[in-house]
Amino acid sequence: MKLVVATHNEGKLVEIRRILEEDLGEDAANIELVSAGSLHLPDPVETGVTFEENALLKARDVASRTGLPAIADDSGLIVDVMGNAPGILSARWAGAHGHDKANNALLLAQIEDIPDDKRTARFRCAAALVVPDTKAGIASEVVKLGDMVGRIIRKPRGEHGFGYDPLFVPDDQPAGRTSTEPDHEGEPLTSAEMTPAEKNAISHRGKALKALVPEIEALLS
Repeated sequence: MKLVVATHNEGKLVEIRRILEEDLGEDAANIELVSAGSLHLPDPVETGVTFEENALLKARDVASRTGLPAIADDSGLIVDVMGNAPGILSARWAGAHGHDKANNALLLAQIEDIPDDKRTARFRCAAALVVPDTKAGIASEVVKLGDMVGRIIRKPRGEHGFGYDPLFVPDDQPAGRTSTEPDHEGEPLTSAEMTPAEKNAISHRGKALKALVPEIEALLS
């Protein structure tokens, strides 16, 4: 079965393939993953106002263009004291899309006076699976959510990851590992201080994609 992932980031295919192999075992060999980028498909305009809407929008677009089952995800940071902002605007919070340093600086300025115990936040991912029907348009669609809960610190730490990872300390931490940065030794790791494997094991995207596995398994049968 061919399954299209609505992304131009080939790294997502690696992550999804790993999840399928972990959860489906030998059955994962029956799935051929391809990216929308490799098929030269355009990125749809994300007009949704929730993660769920944008994930479905992208998956529907790819499914309708290819006639194949499609997976898409949409994710961002939710800061509780900011009324769930920056949310779907996470990647362009400071204006320009994907300007991580500017986004981080603006976020820190906005919650500068908030006490540490009130700086709770979560990364949220919505992962959608859309199955097309050549006669009826869409045969089925489902969306699953995954959260990585934590808090926002006051200064960035770590060189891995991207986006708000240097500011985010997840509640779930890898066993036996703490920060080694000066003045922060022994403190919990930020997402940007974790290895990719450590982050993927607790990530919001990993949780959402894993929740889709039973739906994908049903397609195989």
